[in-house]
Amino acid sequence: GSLPKWVVNKASQYLAPQMLKKLHKACVKYPAWKEQHDANVTPWPYPEQNKLPLLALPELALRRAASLGNADE
Repeated sequence: GSLPKWVVNKASQYLAPQMLKKLHKACVKYPAWKEQHDANVTPWPYPEQNKLPLLALPELALRRAASLGNADE
């Protein structure tokens, strides 16, 4: 089913304007934030830009196994 009409009305009267105010506030501050941060660094499509140390997969697997403990309990 669909939502009751009163829920939609309340959402459009209260939640939507509040969200738009927050979005506008964030958009106004974005140029200043962009100047302080390197906007050209995007490691999600370009992994070679990642500055974090790489994890060794065998070590990660051992940590995961140790944190699981005894699964039979």
